[in-house]
Amino acid sequence: MSPYFAAEDLSMFGRDPWWLVVLKAVFCFAFLLLSVLFAIVWERKVVAWMQLRVGPNRHGPWGMLQSLADGIKLMLKEDLIVKRADKVVYILAPIIAAIPAFMAIAVIPFGPAGNEVSIFGQRTTMQLTDLPIAMLYILACASIGIYGIVLAGWSSGSTYPLLGGLRSCAQMISYEIAMGASFASVFLYSGSMSTSTIVEQQQDRWYILLLPVSFILYVITMVGETNRAPFDMPESEGDLVGGFNTEYSSIKFAIFMLAEYANMITVSAVSTTLFLGGWRAPWPISTFWEGANHGWWPMLWFIAKVQLLLFLFIWLRGTLPRVRYDQLMKLGWKVLIPVSVAWLMLVATVRTLRNENYDFAEIALYVCGGVLALLLLSFIADMFRNGRKEAQAPAEPAGFDPMAGGFPVPPLPGQELPPVPRRRPHHERELVVSGGVDTVSDGSQDGKEASDG
Repeated sequence: MSPYFAAEDLSMFGRDPWWLVVLKAVFCFAFLLLSVLFAIVWERKVVAWMQLRVGPNRHGPWGMLQSLADGIKLMLKEDLIVKRADKVVYILAPIIAAIPAFMAIAVIPFGPAGNEVSIFGQRTTMQLTDLPIAMLYILACASIGIYGIVLAGWSSGSTYPLLGGLRSCAQMISYEIAMGASFASVFLYSGSMSTSTIVEQQQDRWYILLLPVSFILYVITMVGETNRAPFDMPESEGDLVGGFNTEYSSIKFAIFMLAEYANMITVSAVSTTLFLGGWRAPWPISTFWEGANHGWWPMLWFIAKVQLLLFLFIWLRGTLPRVRYDQLMKLGWKVLIPVSVAWLMLVATVRTLRNENYDFAEIALYVCGGVLALLLLSFIADMFRNGRKEAQAPAEPAGFDPMAGGFPVPPLPGQELPPVPRRRPHHERELVVSGGVDTVSDGSQDGKEASDG
């Protein structure tokens, strides 16, 4: 292995007895399930607080059992199957959407990789398992989950669900590329794709400080990947009724809700692992308390960071309006992907210079020089582009016929719509009567009215 890469010691994994593996798997499932129940109530409470409403307050103390009551209600509702649906795919689609969210949590570390805790007398790690390519495994799970939404829209045999499924597919393609590029920056700095190793490499400094652009890119892409506001295009009720899940009811609709919130928790856990130090205690606590990163305490810090990112999801939903679909695609293809690729090249350049034993001053000089050169080239290119447009622009904006092709089209830059015909004033209109215009009777009637006045 190259000396520039971290030494992956995964010998602690794969040694647990079978009953402990089953117990860890049940814990991961229960953690996601209980986190979903809490996240739904928390979201409704926080959004109600933002909008000066009461929120759920009937079921359980402070309304904390509202999501459980909603789940029971959905299970007891009538389960309908659309007549024109492809029944096999129609039933499997919610399951395909939910399973990958539960699979990805298997490689997320809740604590150190050593034998920190004891479960029924068995010393073990606070992680179900780990892989040398764990992050690629998470990316694969995230990609498979989209198939559930696409198949749900296609198998319903209805127009609006199909449009929602296609939107989800295009959205996944647009944002998965930028997400992978933000991951690659972390791989370059940590020298590993193992989740436990990435957290270990953040012992001195979290990657949110070293790679702030990667963190911002991942936060934007994870909102787009989970189809959450303001990027909830696949289920946009304003123009798609309900999107891909329009034709679903009862427990199948509940599974879609479960998949959405489970994905929120999974991507928040991934973000915590990659950029927020994972299970490590925050900076002020770790300086004066040596035991903060040992025992069961790391799980507390990890859950607190995940809940903080969940609050970010809720905050965005209660603050930002839904973007248009063309704005969503423009952000993904014209902003996020170019920025992520440029940032990845910059990070790779810095890492290469450091591996060649250049000091930090020289690295900063090269980086700043490259950024300034790019800005200068873009400024010059914009000047030439603007000059060429001004030379080619017509002297006066040319009008055009919006109905020339048989249907209305918007004007292009430099074109103007023809003036809209206005209704003539009342005194300019002709009097329309049956049998033609009788000016004599009109005049006599006007004279009579004048004499009466």
